Amino acid sequence: MPADNASQLPLAGRVVVEMGHSVAAPFAGQILGDLGAEVIKVEKPAGDDARQWGPPFVDGAAATFQSLNRNKRSLVLDLRDPKAFAQLNRLIDERADVVLQNMRPGQVDTLGLDAATLRARKPSLVYCNLGAFGSVGPLADRPGYDPLMQAFSGIMSVVGEPGGNPVRVGPSIVDMGAGMWAALGIVSLLMRRQSTGEGGLVDVSLFETAATWMTMYSAQYLASGRLPGKNGSGQVGIVPYRAYRTADGDLVVAAGNNDLFRRLCKVLDEPGWPEDPRFADNPSRVENAALLYGMLEKHFERRTSGEWIELLDRAGIPCAPVQDVAGMLRHPQTEALGMLQPVPGSSIPLLGLPIRFDGERPAPRSASPALGEMNASLE
Repeated sequence: MPADNASQLPLAGRVVVEMGHSVAAPFAGQILGDLGAEVIKVEKPAGDDARQWGPPFVDGAAATFQSLNRNKRSLVLDLRDPKAFAQLNRLIDERADVVLQNMRPGQVDTLGLDAATLRARKPSLVYCNLGAFGSVGPLADRPGYDPLMQAFSGIMSVVGEPGGNPVRVGPSIVDMGAGMWAALGIVSLLMRRQSTGEGGLVDVSLFETAATWMTMYSAQYLASGRLPGKNGSGQVGIVPYRAYRTADGDLVVAAGNNDLFRRLCKVLDEPGWPEDPRFADNPSRVENAALLYGMLEKHFERRTSGEWIELLDRAGIPCAPVQDVAGMLRHPQTEALGMLQPVPGSSIPLLGLPIRFDGERPAPRSASPALGEMNASLE
């Protein structure tokens, strides 16, 4: 969807005040901005810490910051200054549809910018708390960050190779996941407001997000009483379903049912494997995974990834090469989808919103804002 058609986006005309920093709330705010909202990012005088999360830097700020803050305007306020505090409250009272915050636990209450205070004056306001451990419980007052939550939730206990040290999932899946839940909650209450006129309160947290990513592992543990462990590139309960070293790289093959396993055996010229009671069905293959994977590894190391992809595609067996970022960005599929988008005012293109409306992906309207660029317009 071209930037000049922004008025057709779902949240066009809505105003979001983002009191956010780092990753989670800024990512939520960027989603709302990509959906058409006007997002006003309130920053401390030194700016969002993420502005300095580099190198690399581009266009005056860290590349990480630029990737999380497009389609926003920056308003610098010292919220302990009475004049600035009054200015922010006036902005919220007069213009805001949404307030989104991920400040330190208790800080908005101390400042008088909490949901109860603001919604008492403006019941139509949608207010979103994006916290660390959630709004209740013994850890409610503790701060939290993505790696802490990957550790605390159990994610690190199932990531990496068996017997290896704890490994963090590289992308900030907890921060960004919490931002997605925040955006979903906000949009849901905006929809409800259309019929009731009332706003509401959205509570999401990093820990609840991280725990939710453990949904399947939790069910497996509750059903069996056995703690899941590290499986490298594999998946608990499905075999064969993992990566293999080829002659020139690594290839993930997902032969996750009996039919696909038979097809894989045919490609490998191993017609007897599906009849072997150790491999006859998925539960049997799971029980004998170490043996089967050792046999498969000897096959896959004999050809290149490209050769295997051609053979497996022809047989209808799902597979994918293990790509680096450069490979993903330049792949024809990424290009065909228009995922990498030019951003007005940015020296580099950025990955866009992973949603298309009527076949069109919303185009970025502006790059991340310069610190305090909006202040002059409010004086």
